[in-house]
Amino acid sequence: MFSESTIYIVGMARSPQNNPITYRYGFFLIGFVVDREAGEIIQCESSFALATTNEFVRSIFIGKKITIPIEEIRRIIEERYLGRSQKTILAAYKDAQEKFICHKNGIKIDFSR
Repeated sequence: MFSESTIYIVGMARSPQNNPITYRYGFFLIGFVVDREAGEIIQCESSFALATTNEFVRSIFIGKKITIPIEEIRRIIEERYLGRSQKTILAAYKDAQEKFICHKNGIKIDFSR
């Protein structure tokens, strides 16, 4: 389904205690399929319980570069996503972005933590 030029990156963040995500999963995840060279987000999926929420968040990220500044993603999320998980989405994106940058720079990522 995905070409050899893509990589899969999972961004993780803690969600607020009063959020259904916390009850269901314990933390929040967004998985990104990213073109290794261009940095373009080809596909993404998140651990939201509602399918519409997941599709909406997908529409925010697909087609964008995983390397765009965090402030730009923050602005988009604050303007378009009016839910309690704004900071959680941003933190998971930032986690994935850092992993991508490490990967691009040949820095080994420690997944044991």
